[in-house]
Amino acid sequence: MLRILLTGLALSVPLAVSAQTPAEGVPTERPIAKPVKDAAKPAENAPVEGAATDAAKSAEPAPAPAPAAAPAPTPQPAPAEQPAAAPAQQPAPPAEAAAAAPAAKEKPPSYLPNLFDVTVVETWDTLNVRESPDGQGKVVATLPATAKGIQLVARDGTGKWGKVNVGEVSGWVALRFLKQQPGIWQPAALPQSLSCTGTEPFWGLKPGKSGMVFSEPDQPDRQLELRKVMDRGLEGEPTRGLIAGDAKGRVTAFIRPDQCSDGMSDRDFALAVSVIIDGQDQPSRMLSGCCSIGR
Repeated sequence: MLRILLTGLALSVPLAVSAQTPAEGVPTERPIAKPVKDAAKPAENAPVEGAATDAAKSAEPAPAPAPAAAPAPTPQPAPAEQPAAAPAQQPAPPAEAAAAAPAAKEKPPSYLPNLFDVTVVETWDTLNVRESPDGQGKVVATLPATAKGIQLVARDGTGKWGKVNVGEVSGWVALRFLKQQPGIWQPAALPQSLSCTGTEPFWGLKPGKSGMVFSEPDQPDRQLELRKVMDRGLEGEPTRGLIAGDAKGRVTAFIRPDQCSDGMSDRDFALAVSVIIDGQDQPSRMLSGCCSIGR
C-alpha cells in the first residue's frame, strides 16, 4: 500500500511542475509590482545591520547635541497704520514764552548830560556830594532832599555814581538817590535850560522867548530868529546843530557831547560847542566853549 502511494506521488510532482512552467514562445504576463509605501522603513522586527557595532558605540559617551537652529520667525501681518495722535500741548518755558511774546519797546540809552531829581531821601536829610565816587570820599557839598533839575555830566565805571556840579565845584553822588527827568532832549529842539558860554573872548548863546540870544561884553544882545535845529535822529541823544540869524548876519552852532572845561572854574561840562558868526557888516569869526543844561 505504501509503495502505491509513493509511486503516485512521484508521478504527480512532475505534472504539477510542468503545469506551472509556461509554454515556450507564449508571452508570460508579469505581475504588476505594487509600490511599496514604506520602502525606506525597515520591516518591523527586522534585524538592524551593524547592531553589534551600534551596541559597542553606545558604550562610548555621546557627544553634546548641537544647538537646535532657531525656527524662522513667522511673518506677521503689518498692523494698520493709525493716525498719530497730536501731542498734548505743554506750557511753554518762561524763556520761550518771553520769546513768543511781542518784544517790548527797548528803552533808549540814557545819554549825558541829563537832568535828575533827588529822591529816596527823607525830607529832613541831605544828599552828600563826595570828592571821589565811593562812600568814603570826602564830602565837598550837599544837595537838599527836594533838589530838582540836577545836571549829571558823567558816570563812573561801575554805573553807581554820577558827577554833578554844585556851585563852582563838581562832585560825585550815589545814583540810587537820583531819578532822571523824562523828555529833556526832544527831536529837532533845544532844552529851554540850555546855555553855552566861552572865554577869550567872552560870549554867550542861549534860547530866548522867540529864538536865540547872542551876547558879548560891551555889545547889545542880539535877538536871533531860530531858523533850524538838527539832530542825529537818536532818541534822547544831545548832539545838535542850529542855524539862527538877524538882519546883521547869521549864527551857526554845533553842539556835541564831550567833556569840557571853561578854564575858569572847577566845574565840569558834558557838552562842547563851536559857533560861527558871519555877516555883511562884520568879519566872520569862529568861537568855542562849553554848554550846560543845569538850571
